[in-house]
Amino acid sequence: MSIPRFAAEDSTADISAALGEAGCVVVTGLMDPQLRQSISEELAPAMEAARVIQDDDPKEFYPGRTRRVSALVTRSPSTAERLIAHPLTQDVCAAHLLPNSEFGYQLHVSAALEVGPGAREQVLHREEDSFTFFPLPRPNIIVASMWAVSDFRADNGATLLVPGSHTWPAERVAEGHEIVSAEMPAGAVLFWMGGLLHGAGANTSQDWRYGLILTYSLGWVRQEENQYLDVPAERLAELSPELRRLAGFDMYSALGFYDPTIR
Repeated sequence: MSIPRFAAEDSTADISAALGEAGCVVVTGLMDPQLRQSISEELAPAMEAARVIQDDDPKEFYPGRTRRVSALVTRSPSTAERLIAHPLTQDVCAAHLLPNSEFGYQLHVSAALEVGPGAREQVLHREEDSFTFFPLPRPNIIVASMWAVSDFRADNGATLLVPGSHTWPAERVAEGHEIVSAEMPAGAVLFWMGGLLHGAGANTSQDWRYGLILTYSLGWVRQEENQYLDVPAERLAELSPELRRLAGFDMYSALGFYDPTIR
């Protein structure tokens, strides 16, 4: 099975349907060069300060020779204002998460990732692997996205995916011919279901592959990234009501109540 591909102007319903069937989809032409430049400039200080492990341990989950920076709501206003609540993302999340989360969904992880030359292939995994309570295949818990700040190529570490694996039982193991490289141009976005097997590809080129991962989860599960610590009070005050909700600062039914006089 291949990765379905669409353009920005294509039907949202078709994109969501293809995502549900294949477990992954690429949509091109969504992030213009100016936005990519703004994001890169905003994140440059943190990315330059990020630790890059040169002596890679193949037993570690995260490969070496890679930069990772989280807290994008705080660190990158352009990401927060233009990507986190992107209309296509919200349509896709509504289609696949709201059936299991009647009071909404939330930002689960935000991170910038640069895969450097010599980085090894990451072990295949599922975004929903933290939720072991549910047996495979799990109900839809997470929708993930990767925004391409640079070109994603097979030789520079484009994300590896196993289309259709979001419906597999636990004992099913991916064979080599079932693993596909999600090549896409800068400005595109890759969506995949949280139950899909995936991982960063090996970078055998001399380029750094740069992407932003934004994942979204059901409103009643705990977020993987702790936004309450990553978003200080002064930044929270700047967020729109929509971004506050997406970052997880609103109640979900009776979950997450707080005393507003404390802040």
